[in-house]
Amino acid sequence: MTSEALSFTRSFSIALLALLEGIAPPAIAVGLLYFLCIVYDAHFKGFYVGLAFLVATFSFLLPPPRAQSYGAPQLLSPTLPIAARVVVRWMVMVGVLLAIGFITKYSGDFSRKVVVCWIIATPVLIILVLLFLQELKRRLMFERSTVRRVAFAGYNDVSQALARRIAESQDMTGLRAEGFFDDRSADRLGVSVGRARLLGHLHDLTSYVKRRGVDVVFVALPVRHIQRVMQLLDELRDTTASIYYVPDIFAFDLIQARSGELFGIPVVALCETPFCGYRGVVKRISDIALAASILVIIFPLMLALALMVRLSSPGPVIFSQRRYGLDGREINIWKFRTMSVVEDGAQIVQARKHDPRITRVGKFMRRYSLDELPQLFNVLQGRMSLVGPRPHAVAHNEEYRKLIKGYMVRHKVPPGMTGLAQVNGCRGETSRIEEMQARVNYDLEYLRRWTPLLDLKILLLTAVRLLRDEKAY
Repeated sequence: MTSEALSFTRSFSIALLALLEGIAPPAIAVGLLYFLCIVYDAHFKGFYVGLAFLVATFSFLLPPPRAQSYGAPQLLSPTLPIAARVVVRWMVMVGVLLAIGFITKYSGDFSRKVVVCWIIATPVLIILVLLFLQELKRRLMFERSTVRRVAFAGYNDVSQALARRIAESQDMTGLRAEGFFDDRSADRLGVSVGRARLLGHLHDLTSYVKRRGVDVVFVALPVRHIQRVMQLLDELRDTTASIYYVPDIFAFDLIQARSGELFGIPVVALCETPFCGYRGVVKRISDIALAASILVIIFPLMLALALMVRLSSPGPVIFSQRRYGLDGREINIWKFRTMSVVEDGAQIVQARKHDPRITRVGKFMRRYSLDELPQLFNVLQGRMSLVGPRPHAVAHNEEYRKLIKGYMVRHKVPPGMTGLAQVNGCRGETSRIEEMQARVNYDLEYLRRWTPLLDLKILLLTAVRLLRDEKAY
């Protein structure tokens, strides 16, 4: 159960169990270390006290091993998620402690029997205790005095989704959905009254809350009905129900949506870059480290490619082309020249299969995307990233931004040398609008789903696809 779910419960016992879940892991780790010191005649002082302090500190810094997030469907037994998360957190912690011991050279001052037994037994005991507390909490949730009744003002996608998640996670939240109130009829909404539990019109809500003892009301009316929302809030002030306003976020195409505060005022981000705060730092550091490492390894190859381009046809070895970068700002990216022409004007003809403009060396380089290697320097500059939406020529951008809705949103992140679209086969000429639309869809999906692991997966898939990509020409 998360803090969000806990806030809906009124039981002191459940709150106490949730608190015990938080302090149990460090307490068990420290207590077991003390017990093992007694068993193996090791004095619990000095280095052991320092180890206990580090374990307790790291336990509170790492995220807690919850069974599942609030509102998630109960698809699996909580045993597996709890065990997996405890083991992962414990391995991370042990790895850090071993690194500290190696650096400080104090690891030899500990009893090997104590340390080995402690490392093996601690996660097992933590898992057993957390599962026990989880089962106690689940049983308490089903007690009549604990369950809180819920009603919804407004029948729409967001209220239905919330009702479904409450029903799926009732044993984790202690909430029970009573039904919906809406001024539209069941026929107009196109639903079955019995299935949707339409309990009446909005003006019936307050009397129902009083009569049935409803504990929580979720107001899920659209923003355009703000006057009706204010009226409902005034009417519900005559009850003891907790009231929550749920904005209809399903009306928007959300990109990295999240809520927060700005000078004490609640705000909801509906479209934002995934690289805010520490995530931007992680992205930039990984780009610099990987790009620099790759350049060191392949620099002799790049020199050989540059020589091949110089000897194969007249013209520059490397040419720059204008593209749109982060926030739609114009940047110049570098490529090995693979054609007999260098285009960067108002109109650019995309390369086609068997394009006569492509040189013999260029054909080989484009087949394995070797012409893109100079963009590693763009990555070090910060103009590009290793992974992100591929940058299109300015002329193509100006054409497609008028034809594809949300096209420019892909510029909320730096352009990449490869991307989710490319590993899903969206490469080569885009002769039809549907082909570019598919690329944009993948780019926006990348913005929604970004994690460092997704970047790593895309890089690995890119390496595999380069060997058998028929659209590389």
